[in-house]
Amino acid sequence: MGGVLYFMKNKKIIRKITQGMYVLTTQGGGCIVDAVSQISSGDNPLIAVAVMKKNYTNELLKKNKTFALSVLGIDVDPKIIEMFGMNSARDIDKFEKISVSSIEGVNTIDDALGYMILEKIDSIENETHTLFIGKLIEADVLKEGDAMSYGYYQEHKDDLIKVKAKSGKTAWVCTICGYVYYGDELPKDFVCPKCGVDSSLFKKFKESESE
Repeated sequence: MGGVLYFMKNKKIIRKITQGMYVLTTQGGGCIVDAVSQISSGDNPLIAVAVMKKNYTNELLKKNKTFALSVLGIDVDPKIIEMFGMNSARDIDKFEKISVSSIEGVNTIDDALGYMILEKIDSIENETHTLFIGKLIEADVLKEGDAMSYGYYQEHKDDLIKVKAKSGKTAWVCTICGYVYYGDELPKDFVCPKCGVDSSLFKKFKESESE
């Protein structure tokens, strides 16, 4: 017997929840995340981060004991968001063209406000995500600036994400996670393989709009 279905008027209100934008990295890859919270205090506070199960970084985190969170500022190089938000480490080396530093065996983003190195101590599974909990073992502020919020990212996404058309084809970009589908038409029954939303939440970029 199925569960009760609830219909929401406008779930975009969740974008008003105050949360930042980060690059989560571990050995072998990384991705853009926004669901990050401090859940304890002390000399080595606990930090929780939710990572989608479909994301390859989720697999990597389950294999590794250490991971990093690089805090993005509003002036971050858009190439970093494109690299870590619109590609899979299954296909490319995300660190090859991005300036990084190795700290405690994990790559951190040089063009960030700062970083946190965490030792994974626990994880909690739900239907779509894994909540990884890490103990802070190293951290530093690299530069001053305004941190990028999830709301800012949503408002300025078109400027932050630059889409390149392939072979003259149109690019369709998921407005939730940034996944790109290349093709003249987007199938009506298409479901984003990265975050699971339907085709109605994709935006069409013509070749003239791409860079």
